[in-house]
Amino acid sequence: MKYNSIRPGQVWLDTEGKRIQAHGGSVITVGDTFYWYGENKEKTKPGSGIWHWGVRCYASKDLYNWEDQGIIIPPDEEDESSPLHPAQYMDRPHIIFNQTTRKFVCWIKVMKRDGTQKSTVLTADHILGPYTMVQSDLRPLNMSAGDFDLVVGPDGKAYYYFERVHSELICADLTEDYTDVTGYYSTHFPNIQPPYVREAPAYFFRKGRHYMFTSGTTGYHPNPSEVAVAKSFHGPWEVLGDPHPYDTSRTSYNSQITSVFRHPFKKDLYIALADRWMPNLPDLAGEDHANGKGYQKTAEIYRRMFEPDTDFVMDEVHYSCDMNTDTSVADYVWLPIRFDGEMAYLDWKEEWRVEDYE
Repeated sequence: MKYNSIRPGQVWLDTEGKRIQAHGGSVITVGDTFYWYGENKEKTKPGSGIWHWGVRCYASKDLYNWEDQGIIIPPDEEDESSPLHPAQYMDRPHIIFNQTTRKFVCWIKVMKRDGTQKSTVLTADHILGPYTMVQSDLRPLNMSAGDFDLVVGPDGKAYYYFERVHSELICADLTEDYTDVTGYYSTHFPNIQPPYVREAPAYFFRKGRHYMFTSGTTGYHPNPSEVAVAKSFHGPWEVLGDPHPYDTSRTSYNSQITSVFRHPFKKDLYIALADRWMPNLPDLAGEDHANGKGYQKTAEIYRRMFEPDTDFVMDEVHYSCDMNTDTSVADYVWLPIRFDGEMAYLDWKEEWRVEDYE
């Protein structure tokens, strides 16, 4: 099948007719080729004991049709202690290019079995690898680091935005080779606990302003995104509101933004890339999905779950807290960003074309 448009939320197949497996991912441009990479979830069926099957990458010239380039960071099937072992909770790879070292630098987060979250850093001479691990079990700034984004400024300096787990968002300067933090950092969006804590930071820069999309913390269940703006990498950040104001379900169109891609060959086209982790959520929640009550129930569960000094028993049958979500069939929601002054909006589109933008 050959595509000539982007269809948010619909099953997206590669040029071989297989589901694209690049979750929690990003798009990077090398020459005139786009590379879309992310978590390979092809084997993550409930009960399988497999959380990931490495990092997979696809190549495209048009952002519609993607050719599978294979697994660029393979799982380590032999060493159960390796951050790349399939049973380890490895998430959200981000790759940036270092002009000085000529290396592609990939950071991934790994939620350890003891509940802590640590980082692993790999480098390669080519976007497709092979990648060599240069850091593992890294606790940046001696913090538990969750969802994150990597950013390279126009001067080549790089920054690491990450969720200090269940607490706040951190902006940390990276070393010159991008493989560690320098120790300089700033703190943002402090919140007492989930579901209010912001995670999944997705950064972009436009017309002298720094932007950040974030989501709340409600597990796989989607929640209202927020967009914030700042005059510098380290803020301060001003929260502008929900970029999905017309979504009555309060679920960001049943998706979670993972990154923002600025089209390098267009005048002003920014695309929010998001995962739809629970495609069947409207069926599971029924009317409660469309009217937002499903999200409200989920948010309340997470509030009670993390409320200090409160005994809480998880309702295991509640759809919103089902950690047996079949992520192998998760879909994608890619939407162009519309700007009104400083505000960034994401309007729902059943189908759209890159060619419709200058």
